[in-house]
Amino acid sequence: MSVLSSSRLYMPLNAVLAAPGLLAVAALTIPDMSGSGRLGLAAVLAVIWGAYLLQMAATLLKRRAGDVRTPTIAIDVLAVLVPLAAFLFIGGPDWSLYCAVWLLKPLRDSTFFPLLGRVLTNEARNLIGVTTVFGVVLFGVALAAYVIERDIQPEKFGSIPQAMWWAVVTLSTTGYGDAIPQSFAGRVLAGLVMMSGIGIFALWAGILATGFAQEVRRGDFVRNWQLVAAVPLFQRLGPAALVEIVRALRPRIVPAGAVICRSGEPGDRMFFVVEGRVSVATPNPVELGPGAFFGEMALITGEPRMATVSATTAVSLLSLHSADFQMLCSSSPEIAEVIRKTAHERRGAAPTA
Repeated sequence: MSVLSSSRLYMPLNAVLAAPGLLAVAALTIPDMSGSGRLGLAAVLAVIWGAYLLQMAATLLKRRAGDVRTPTIAIDVLAVLVPLAAFLFIGGPDWSLYCAVWLLKPLRDSTFFPLLGRVLTNEARNLIGVTTVFGVVLFGVALAAYVIERDIQPEKFGSIPQAMWWAVVTLSTTGYGDAIPQSFAGRVLAGLVMMSGIGIFALWAGILATGFAQEVRRGDFVRNWQLVAAVPLFQRLGPAALVEIVRALRPRIVPAGAVICRSGEPGDRMFFVVEGRVSVATPNPVELGPGAFFGEMALITGEPRMATVSATTAVSLLSLHSADFQMLCSSSPEIAEVIRKTAHERRGAAPTA
C-alpha cells in the first residue's frame, strides 16, 4: 500500500476511533456515573487502544521500508504507550485522562503541520521581530503601570511582575477586570496599551497569513509546472516560456462520465489532457488521451462549441482561457501554430498559417 493510499485510509479511521474515545474520557469524569457505565466506557477505551496497537505495529513495519515520517511514528507510539503506562503505574479513575493523547491521532496524516512548519521557517525573522517588539512593549508597559499605580493599588501593582499580568491582559485586549488602573494617567496608559496590542497582534496575523498564501501559491506553482511539463506540446519550451504557461493554465480534475463542454455553448477556454481519456461526440466519436487538446476551435473562430466532450475516465485537465490564449499566441507562436493547424485539420479544411 502506498503512502498516499495509507493516508487516505488512516485519516478517517483515526477520526472515527478518536471521537468515541475522547467522548468516553469526558464521560468518565462525571462523578455520579454508575459502575456498569464506567466499565462499559473502559471497555470502549480498551478496544480503541487495541486498534491503535495494531496501527502502531503496521507503522513500525513500514518504517523499515522508509515509508513513514518520524512524527507519524511518534504519534502512534504515544497513543499506545501513554495510556498503557497510566493504566499500569497510575491506575484508579484518573488513568483514562491520559487517553486524551488520542487528540493527536486525527492529525497524524494532516498536511497542515508540515505546511505550518514551512511557514514558520520562512517567516521566522519577521515573527521574531514582532515578538521582540511585543516583549519590549510588555516590559515597558508593566514598568509604567508599576510607577503610576503602585501607591494606589499596591496589592495589584506592587511589583513589576504583578503589573506585567495586567500588561498581558491589556495588550491582548482580554480585559478580565481583576486589575484596573484607578488614576487618570493609568487609564490613559491602558488605552494606549490596548491600541498597541491590536497593532501587534495584527502584525502577527498578517505575517502568518502572507506566509500561508505564499506557501500555497508556491505549492500550486510546482504542481502546475509538473502538469504542464507532462504535455508534449510544451516540452520544447524553455524555462521562461514554461513559467508563462504555468501562470496561464489552470488545473482541473473531472470525474469519469462528467461532461466537460457541450455542443452549442459559447467557448471561452480550451483544454489540454494531462491524464485520463476524453470522448468527443462527433458523428464518428473520437477519444483523446494524454497530450491531446480540444476546445481550441471556439477560441480561434469565436463560434459556439462544435461537439460535446465528456470524460471517459477520471481525467486531469489544464484549461486555457481566451485572454491567456491570445497571450500564448504572441509569446509562443510555434505553439499557437500547432494549435491552429490541428484545429483546421479537425474541421476538415486545409491547414493555414
